[in-house]
Amino acid sequence: MHPFEDLVVPKGSVGIHWFGQSSFALKNATGTIVQVDPYFPRERPPDRFIHPRPPLHEATLRTDCVVLTHSHGDHTCVESITRIRAAFPDAVFIGPPESIQKIQAAGIPADHVRIITAGGNAMAGDMKVYAVWAKPPEGLPEDDIAAPDVQHLGYVIDTRPVRVYVSGDLVHTFADHERLVAPVRALRPEVGLLTTHPTEGEFPFFEGAAKLARSVGLAVAVPAHYHCFVRRTYDPAAFAAHLTDVEPLIIPYNQSVVYSTRRSAA
Repeated sequence: MHPFEDLVVPKGSVGIHWFGQSSFALKNATGTIVQVDPYFPRERPPDRFIHPRPPLHEATLRTDCVVLTHSHGDHTCVESITRIRAAFPDAVFIGPPESIQKIQAAGIPADHVRIITAGGNAMAGDMKVYAVWAKPPEGLPEDDIAAPDVQHLGYVIDTRPVRVYVSGDLVHTFADHERLVAPVRALRPEVGLLTTHPTEGEFPFFEGAAKLARSVGLAVAVPAHYHCFVRRTYDPAAFAAHLTDVEPLIIPYNQSVVYSTRRSAA
């Protein structure tokens, strides 16, 4: 059994486990466990992966639901998903059309998948998942950003009571566009799991991610999308230095935290 399964999550709190890259697990006080973008390949050539062993053997962590942001291989990992399905046949998989098509082709049955797109919602056990755009499907021509190859979603997951924003692989100018920011802000997330990078152009730089955190009204920002690939990592403390009016929460690699809400019930 994985330690996260035994983690005590008091009422009014959420447990968050970070496995590296953009792979997280969330656990609420009722014991529901939701994985986000599980990515645990077992072949790990040293010129590609920082860690020689995967951070999770899928059968060790009871999983009620899996939420997928988009169908790229490090976010919709068929290898990991089929192992989760084999160990936990009641698990439900939520994601955009391309992700669901990919995992159904690998054998996940239709009655265990939920297709979602921006503006929609779905239940993940007793958590509610709201979908928002991470990359608008038409791109951002004004920023010279082409239309993405597949749907890229973010989510606000209401773990009851803590609402957690999963940014997904968002456009680097996200925070500059109110039409992207407003739907996230309206869902009142408290904790954000944010994709960022100091030098790559695809995702927000640290300053842009900090602006995003402020713009959507986060209390706490968790950096994501690092500490997996040798050629795509960064120092999370450098991101934290850019935050103002938002508290950084740096979760150590493959570790858990319990976050208690600071907000009164709406």
